[in-house]
Amino acid sequence: STPIPPSRPNPRLGVEPGNFLILVVVSMVFIVMVLGMSGALYCLRYRSHHKLKEKLTGLGSYTGHDATTAYQDLCRQRMAVQTSEHGDRSEVFHPSHTSRINSVSSQFSDGPMQSPSARSSTSSWSEEPTQTNMDISTGHMILSYMEDHLQNKDRLDKEWEALCSYQAEPAACAVGQEEQNVQRNRPRGVLVYDHSRVILKPENNQSRSDYINASPIMDHDPRNPAYISAQGPLPSTVADFWQMVWESGCVVIVMLTPLAENGIKQCHQYWPDEGSDLYHTYEVNLVSEHIWCDDFLVRSFYLKNVQTNETRTVTQFHFLSWMDQNVPESARTLLDFRRKVNKCYRGRSCPIIVHCSDGAGRSGTYILIDMVLNKMAKGAKEIDIAATLEHLRDQRSGMVQTKEQFEFALTAVAEEVNAILKALPQ
Repeated sequence: STPIPPSRPNPRLGVEPGNFLILVVVSMVFIVMVLGMSGALYCLRYRSHHKLKEKLTGLGSYTGHDATTAYQDLCRQRMAVQTSEHGDRSEVFHPSHTSRINSVSSQFSDGPMQSPSARSSTSSWSEEPTQTNMDISTGHMILSYMEDHLQNKDRLDKEWEALCSYQAEPAACAVGQEEQNVQRNRPRGVLVYDHSRVILKPENNQSRSDYINASPIMDHDPRNPAYISAQGPLPSTVADFWQMVWESGCVVIVMLTPLAENGIKQCHQYWPDEGSDLYHTYEVNLVSEHIWCDDFLVRSFYLKNVQTNETRTVTQFHFLSWMDQNVPESARTLLDFRRKVNKCYRGRSCPIIVHCSDGAGRSGTYILIDMVLNKMAKGAKEIDIAATLEHLRDQRSGMVQTKEQFEFALTAVAEEVNAILKALPQ
């Protein structure tokens, strides 16, 4: 018989288990050290930013003798932070983010390309439905009502026809048609009602006028408007717009139009590209600009009354992709935008300023959606969107201009109710 040769060790299996374990431990220690150093650097930077943010937030209530000095110092601090971070910008802005900033600026701005020094970009965002008093049975009943409206086209058409024939009373617009005020209205725009218009203090106005094309919109309290629906400022009315922001105590602006569409100006840019600009007695300083996605961005301003040295922080939410006489591509996108606005606004008693180009079509649609959803969140058992729209048109003409916008409002309400029901404990 043939003898069996002795087995030989496999050279590929020659790594000692003890050496392998040591290599793994050393690698893990190295990774932990790198993560620890990164975390420490992040915490230091965050702490510095947080302290600066606290100072900026508190400045709005500061009215002392040295308010101007404090304001200037904080602006210099902000610019110093931006300058120090500019060298690290490659770490924050990936190529896709930079190209998105450029494309957004070129598509939606009629001004020069803006510097990215005050900008940041967040690639994904979503807000969950806020806490609500709506119970499950009421929610399902409302959802069924909305879906029936959307599926029954004949009913929707008849309801829109009835809305088109609705006439507000009173509906006089004599003040807006006065010779000195005609130039303050947009061509082919809507006029404000005499009984429902924002009245500026003429003694603080550049032209000694009390007129601006803007309407206070009441919800349930006739003494305190929930919104101000305004046309987009013209070059000649920017100072009037900031006077309205100041005198209304506003801290949130919702802008629903790009600056230009297909080469046609929809709204004059009423804020500086960077730094500060003075509009009569109101100095506006751009503090930050955050691009959240392709559809909207958020800007933060310091608004200073140079006559009194008082300052205030104002946040502008700018929805970019809603074209005139049209609807957004996605109800979900606008609903997430609305949640972001309301999260910032929560607990405030001042009105939200909402504007598009004429302050009626897109502005009316947004206000209708927000007002209906707010009523439901407060526990309302019955919701009539058509009656709510008539209520809006009693205060400003032309609110919600097309049947597609009205149908979009129904769709958005139904989608948000569905999201709320999913979030409720079953």
